[in-house]
Amino acid sequence: MKTAICPGSFDPVTLGHIDIIRRASQLFDRVIVVVMTNSAKSPLFTQVERLELLNRAIREEGLSGVVVDCYDGLLADYAKQCNADVIVKGLRAVTDFEYEFQMALTNSKLNPSAETVFLTTSAEHMYLSSSLVKQVAHYGGDISAFVPACILPDIIAKYRKDD
Repeated sequence: MKTAICPGSFDPVTLGHIDIIRRASQLFDRVIVVVMTNSAKSPLFTQVERLELLNRAIREEGLSGVVVDCYDGLLADYAKQCNADVIVKGLRAVTDFEYEFQMALTNSKLNPSAETVFLTTSAEHMYLSSSLVKQVAHYGGDISAFVPACILPDIIAKYRKDD
């Protein structure tokens, strides 16, 4: 049984994330979507909220063999704990590649048994990022084409609370 990990901050989960998770679930027996803490970012949603939003989005998509977890540590260590064979990373553009390649080499050094696989984002999601979603939502723009419908109210409510 091949286990893959799809790591990210998912703050919030976008349709681009869901696209990568769906495609990974077609390639691997088990996919663990892991909400990671990025110390360089100040998240809009708590880790528990991101976990819940992801669970809802994955249920809505009907993805089987996909579970959601969270971890506050090194991805390479998490991969060892889960006996993961593969780390799946989505790439939107060439600019993503340099950073993700550096991370893949680091993870390989820390955990040689986990291979990193890059999936290119579908063309309709190449421009999409959680940061873009948050910026548009902050100014009251329509983000319905960017995020799963089941989490849209949560994002809108989060910005209403901040006002």
